[in-house]
Amino acid sequence: MSATETVATKASQSPKTSISTLWRPALKQAFVKLDPRQLYRAPVMLVVELTAIFTTVLCFIPDSVVPVFVAAQIALWLWFTVLFANFAEALAEGRGKARADSLKAGSEGLTARRQTAGGFESVPASALSKGDVVRVEAGEMIPGDGEVIEGIAAVNEAAITGESAPVIRESGGDRSAVTGNTRLVSDWLLVRITSNPGESTLDRMIALVEGAKRQKTPNEVALDILLIGLTLIFLLVVVTLQPFAHFANGSLPLVFLVALLVTLIPTTIGGLLSAIGIAGMDRLVRLNVIAKSGRAVEAAGDVHVLMLDKTGTITFGNRRCAAVYAAPGVSARELAEGTLFASLADETAEGKSIVEYLRGLHPQPEPAVDLLTVVPFSAETRLSGVDYQGRKYRKGAVDSLLAFVGLPRDELPPVLAREVDRIAQSGGTPLLVCVDGKLLGAIHLKDVVKPGIRERFAELRKLGIRTVMVTGDNPLTAAAIAAEAGVDDVLAEATPEKKLARIRHEQNDGRLVAMCGDGANDAPALAQADVGMAMNDGTQAAREAANMVDLDSDPTKLLDVVQIGKELLVTRGALTTFSVANDVAKYFAILPALFASIYPQLGVLNVMHLSSPQSAIVSAIVFNALIIVVLIPLALRGVRVQAASAAALLRRNLLIYGLGGIVVPFAGIKAIDMLLTALNLV
Repeated sequence: MSATETVATKASQSPKTSISTLWRPALKQAFVKLDPRQLYRAPVMLVVELTAIFTTVLCFIPDSVVPVFVAAQIALWLWFTVLFANFAEALAEGRGKARADSLKAGSEGLTARRQTAGGFESVPASALSKGDVVRVEAGEMIPGDGEVIEGIAAVNEAAITGESAPVIRESGGDRSAVTGNTRLVSDWLLVRITSNPGESTLDRMIALVEGAKRQKTPNEVALDILLIGLTLIFLLVVVTLQPFAHFANGSLPLVFLVALLVTLIPTTIGGLLSAIGIAGMDRLVRLNVIAKSGRAVEAAGDVHVLMLDKTGTITFGNRRCAAVYAAPGVSARELAEGTLFASLADETAEGKSIVEYLRGLHPQPEPAVDLLTVVPFSAETRLSGVDYQGRKYRKGAVDSLLAFVGLPRDELPPVLAREVDRIAQSGGTPLLVCVDGKLLGAIHLKDVVKPGIRERFAELRKLGIRTVMVTGDNPLTAAAIAAEAGVDDVLAEATPEKKLARIRHEQNDGRLVAMCGDGANDAPALAQADVGMAMNDGTQAAREAANMVDLDSDPTKLLDVVQIGKELLVTRGALTTFSVANDVAKYFAILPALFASIYPQLGVLNVMHLSSPQSAIVSAIVFNALIIVVLIPLALRGVRVQAASAAALLRRNLLIYGLGGIVVPFAGIKAIDMLLTALNLV
């Protein structure tokens, strides 16, 4: 995989292909991870490994109750349980390891020209520190994250974002930040390095995709504590069973007690917990978003309020032509021709949208652009257009064009005046167009809401997330666009102080807030927000203040980040519910088998009618191991979050994974018991 393709690997890569190429190294790592020094990070599985070792030893000690063949089967399935839990974690780590290796290879041997008192010196990129100034020429790689302090150049960021089109970077403004391991394709830049070794965007990406280096999030730590607590409780229960049996003039085989412990402790979620977290972070990397901590991803799953900038997120970045309105006595064709000619040479996004709109509405022959005499827009006249074959085509702001044709505002035809007022009141921008001093009609430019954004906001609303549109527009314009987009609230005429105050207000009311931004004026709000996502092409101040960076600079990505955060939390909760619910069936399988000789009356609990105590024990152990294998794809893919309230999601979770966790083991253990009996393995 080349450097330009490394991070550009998108979610379109099929999971099947990824797993098929990674299972061999993951299987090898499963054995490497048997080292207790590595396994201590998963306490439940460490207990399972210790019991596997203990059971293996018991296989060599004669026991009149448990045949060696049965004890060996139990030991083998215990080792199988540990290995596949390790395999799940290794598989999750392996999905990003190739990407990380390629990134590392691309940065090795990189040099930089560092500025000194006497000029420039060549040094390894790894020797650069925060504050160093380097000069980068066309064709060279930028050696580290930094901020342009002099020059303007085109930069190819494909190695980071996957986008082949170069972007312009220049000193000052909101486009001064550059990312390490991107290549200059023109001119030169003087860059001040803004990160120390090991702290760059590239380093964070490598650390993120290398699952072993991923720090545990608060929810994972809390769940680990719960699992350890449950393990200790069941360990205490199992240890006290033997004295209880002696008190009843009986004895319990140690192998069976070990099996009981392993089946009762939450091995399913204990074996998959790490894989779930790593896979969740991997999905974020595939989205081309770098999180500075796992805490930010979890917070994204818990957010209550999304603050979204209007331009580029809710609407397209530029105004577009929505309609044209003819003046009295002007035909639709005459209006279309005059408006088209006045816009043909207009290279702005608005001008191009007018041409595109009219070409679809009234197809007609067009003159070659080189035959037109272009009249460019100027701030003084606020008009633009062309002269063609002795005729003057012009378009511009209402007052400016009326002055050009010598028509007072109060003499504007009433029909056209009403349309102009309606456009302005709806939040749009009205333009007038004329030819040779004759008024032809009005053009309606508007911020066009992105397709599907209203539906996405509706889904978020069902999940209990409120959306707030942030814009510098006046309240009237902002309200019109907000109504069309379907957001829940609006922050108009937004200033950095207003954004910060709004976030603090929401947080003081106990709500988690997420927002995105790219400018230096967004930095305070990004730092205050629980989830702050900065654009990669934004300012260095924004990138440093945020706890996430979107390498594609797509503000709508914040909606996907929230989805991934929720999937991570829901997956963890669903599999925890399933794991705990599993114990119900195991009680009915193992307890009657354990106490059959001491209390024959407990045979009534053998509701599954398992063949024998040995078969019951082995069947429960086999099911305990196989269920981890079955759930690995779900742990890596994540549980799909449907648009619904928290209460509805909880009911669905309990119904599918709670009830399923009770029913599935009954069927599974019985099926395994029948198979073992048919094969005479017990």
